[in-house]
Amino acid sequence: MRRRPNYLAGFGSLVWLVLVGFPLYVLLITTVRTQSDYSTGGPLSFPSQFTLQNYFDDFSNGFGQDFLNTLIVTACVVGIVLLLVPPLAYAIVRSRNRSMTGIFRTFLLGLAIPAQAVIVPMFYVISKAGLYDNLVGIILPTAAFCLPICTLILTGAMRDITSELYEAMAVDGAAPWRVFLQLVLPLSKGGISTVVVFSALQAWNGFLFPLVLTQSDSTKVITLGLYNFQTEHGVDAPGLLSAVVLSMLPILIVYLFARRTLVQGLMGVGGK
Repeated sequence: MRRRPNYLAGFGSLVWLVLVGFPLYVLLITTVRTQSDYSTGGPLSFPSQFTLQNYFDDFSNGFGQDFLNTLIVTACVVGIVLLLVPPLAYAIVRSRNRSMTGIFRTFLLGLAIPAQAVIVPMFYVISKAGLYDNLVGIILPTAAFCLPICTLILTGAMRDITSELYEAMAVDGAAPWRVFLQLVLPLSKGGISTVVVFSALQAWNGFLFPLVLTQSDSTKVITLGLYNFQTEHGVDAPGLLSAVVLSMLPILIVYLFARRTLVQGLMGVGGK
């Protein structure tokens, strides 16, 4: 049977490609233009000459320190989540105690509390603890707000592991810690990848906690460093957008390496 071409679907796909590709074109083409060329020709014109000076200027203006601070915050948040969430999810899934279910439900109440609602008491606690204007003061609240949703994701992935596999490990005389390391963690790669990407995104794109809990340039992160490209005379659009491109690269690399297991985890088949 001959398959008739679907012109309507093709046209819709073309429109969607233009809607998605056009902003990316403007973003990337602006980063290789000079400020004078951008001001003269406008954002939609093709550059008269290409330059990578905007990327070098970003680092000379302190963007490198902001990038390093953000990298430290993200790595620490992901480390805290990976240290706490897998054992917690394993205990929730395998525990026969009804009180664990109540604890789990209480723990998930954190999903209903926005960061904006607790930023004032959070500022007070961080200040009293001597962590104000310190990267640790950003890391701890960010990790705390990642724990509920990450626990929910990983618990769902671990529930997909069949009870027969647990019973087989028990027959072999495996201790709980061995079951956790040799069975649960390898079969929860999809959920773990989802947790890593989610927590990394929350830490990398965090704005509220760095804005309220830091003030010096030495603790500034990327989301705050983008303010440096705004002056009293306007905005350095090529420098700003080149900094945006640089800030996108690490998360894009993480996604490229974890995309398959990430999709599996989001589909709820991380333990299959």
